[in-house]
Amino acid sequence: MVDIALILRQRELGLRAVHLPRADRELRWVATSELEDPGPFLEGGELLLTTGLATKGWRSQWPAYVERLVEAGVAGLALGVGLTHSRVPAALVRACEQHGLNLIEVPRATAFVAVSRAAARLIEKRDAADARLALESQRQLTTAAMQVDASWAVAERLARLLDATSLLLSPDGQPVVGPLGPRQVPTDLEAVRVELARIRPQGLRAASTFSDRQGTTLLAPVGLRGRPLQYLCVTVAGRLTTASRAAVTTAVALLGLVAEQERDRLDTRRRLWRKVHELLAHGDLEAAGLLGEASAAPTLPRRVSVLRVSGPLDALEDALAELERDELLAAMVDGEVWVAASPGLAVRRAEELAAHGLRIGVGDSHGTAARALARTSDAQRVVRWERLVRAGAVGLLDPEVATAFAGSFLGSLDDAQVETLASFLRQHGSRLKVAEELGLHRNTVRNRLQQIEDALGRSLDDPDTRASGWLALQATALAE
Repeated sequence: MVDIALILRQRELGLRAVHLPRADRELRWVATSELEDPGPFLEGGELLLTTGLATKGWRSQWPAYVERLVEAGVAGLALGVGLTHSRVPAALVRACEQHGLNLIEVPRATAFVAVSRAAARLIEKRDAADARLALESQRQLTTAAMQVDASWAVAERLARLLDATSLLLSPDGQPVVGPLGPRQVPTDLEAVRVELARIRPQGLRAASTFSDRQGTTLLAPVGLRGRPLQYLCVTVAGRLTTASRAAVTTAVALLGLVAEQERDRLDTRRRLWRKVHELLAHGDLEAAGLLGEASAAPTLPRRVSVLRVSGPLDALEDALAELERDELLAAMVDGEVWVAASPGLAVRRAEELAAHGLRIGVGDSHGTAARALARTSDAQRVVRWERLVRAGAVGLLDPEVATAFAGSFLGSLDDAQVETLASFLRQHGSRLKVAEELGLHRNTVRNRLQQIEDALGRSLDDPDTRASGWLALQATALAE
């Protein structure tokens, strides 16, 4: 990199640093101006040469002048002495100190054109070196991409070329490869995940660079189509140079090709695992086992629980990728993620998936998991079939349907009649035990039961009436 310090080291120029707070400031070019406000004619990164022709007699004007240069983004101010000013004005020095601007003295004997030629020579030399480095980087990275573990090899080679730390991250920010590199430059993974969440909705078009006290981190999506498969994260000490960025660009392109090959393999495996789930759902265990073995699917335990997961597509794809990394038999089927695992693991994963805003039905088969999924809600994101079964027949009904049924069945009864009906059903139709439980006379119980039958228009000796009454009472209790 051509910076202010490098220009000062050109002894033939005789330049002297008066105030140098940013010796590492990159120099893009050299400009000459005698204007009081040269800012509109600058692009930023220049070393501004001036004899101060328009500044003769200045005292209070220097701070505003320096502030304008800082706003224009100049790398430094070089004042030629011996013409307008015999030496660098003290007020100018104070202004540069106040605004943090590099200030250099150019001796009378040094022509401004000599400074420009020296800077041009250094920039040309840098560009040539960058071009050679870019070619060498391309050669080494391409060679790495031909190795067996191509992703690891490319990331590792890039880290060595840049003396940096490199990682490959999953779309949700989990390290897949790395950290790698000869000198482990610390990477703030939490900051990386925050930035990744910000740029991720933009897909393959998004990349980001940010700096902290540890250095500069570049985050770039990997892939050639669709959603990024991974993200390349590179952290270097200091700043990224043009050559460094070119090397990263090459690495991203190669990793994209590797990732697309992996995507094809992944798509094939996912189709096979989806078929395994479909065979399991239809009860063809033998065929499911044979296909699972042929496709290197995870071996299932003797007792299996099934998860059926629903939610936004992006969240489902993230969940599927995470489940696959954890070597679980998971597949996307008809807009849901299906998972087969041991009962304990299935329950744990269901709770973890619910934390990401997904809904999960847990069952002992694909069918019961589907029925459990149908009972989920925003308030209850995980429903387990076994708990519905323990709740009795009413637990299998849709809550709104059950509540509506209870209201219709019991709506013609008052509170005392509902209490009597509940006791009658608990006591299996024994009027004597109802009287004992409620502390009523047998005749009172008999009269109430007659009133209940009249209101319902049905006999309480009818098993269907008793079953309906019990369901209505249970639905009322659950609603409360």
